[in-house]
Amino acid sequence: MSHRGHRLAGACTSMVAVGLLVTGSALSAPPHEDPDKNPGADVAVGAYLHYGSPGVERMRELSRWLGGAEVRAGHTYLPGDTWANIEGAPDSLRSWARWRRARADRLFVLNVPMLNHNEARVPDGRVAELIRTGADGAYDHHFERLARRLVALGVPDTVIVLGWEMNGSDYTHRCRPDPENWKRYWRRIVSAMRSVEGQRFLFDFAPNRGPDAIPWTRCYPGDDVVDIIGMDTYDQPPGNSFDEQVTQPYGLGQQVDFARAHDKRISYPEWGLFRNGDNPDYMRDMLAWITEHKPLYHSITDYCPHGVWQCSQNPRSARVFREFLSTRHGRARPSRFDHAD
Repeated sequence: MSHRGHRLAGACTSMVAVGLLVTGSALSAPPHEDPDKNPGADVAVGAYLHYGSPGVERMRELSRWLGGAEVRAGHTYLPGDTWANIEGAPDSLRSWARWRRARADRLFVLNVPMLNHNEARVPDGRVAELIRTGADGAYDHHFERLARRLVALGVPDTVIVLGWEMNGSDYTHRCRPDPENWKRYWRRIVSAMRSVEGQRFLFDFAPNRGPDAIPWTRCYPGDDVVDIIGMDTYDQPPGNSFDEQVTQPYGLGQQVDFARAHDKRISYPEWGLFRNGDNPDYMRDMLAWITEHKPLYHSITDYCPHGVWQCSQNPRSARVFREFLSTRHGRARPSRFDHAD
């Protein structure tokens, strides 16, 4: 949903324990989970800061800006230009792996393209051919190599955000040109990566919010090959208010309901400001939604125009984000969001 070529409801009147997003120690499991089986289920705070090693270095600086809050979700992307990069060639993976291994409660979140030349504006007919080729197994070896590399780096539990925003029109790995073979191809990739000894990957299905080019439910490849139902969501249409972003077809509310029906955790791999500028009301509402619905993790896209720390053009939203996530300001407040309860 966000344009990222360089890197590969009105005001909310009350909040729920927004400060608990920092450590998550007091958050209960999502409604579809048994709290006794998952005590202390929590929300990992993350931010996309840079795709390479500078992103790792900035995690500590962001934590300081948040008053010492632990930023537990490290989020980056594999470039989709060449198969070698999709196989995990970038040296920065070593830096991210060291960061992940330093603490047992951290998550490493890695967006993985499904096809090379992923931002090359490949026409639909060619996309359909490539998807069919992948569905027939021609690209399995690339994903096996990535899986082996991640296991060797000591991050076998990486969260794989595979083929993100597949319901849109930006990427070569989009679903609309051939939804049935796209689902077959997803299943081939997951099977190839799970075949590697020692892996414990979690696969995150993360469409854009809203209908976009195709309803994202038409691209869902099956419960046995999806672990998390994610969503990339920014402050932009469709949905002029936050309430509309919740209630619109294929919006935030439907994501929560779909995940509940399929017994999956949710996530927000990308979220942030966009078309409406510095919007503290949106920031409050999104943080309230996250707190109420307890995703496994969320990651704000922290560069302009979306971000709040590395982007100086959103000072009011930055203040809301910082105060609500700072360990020095966290305190329990009731939320107005109860869509899925």
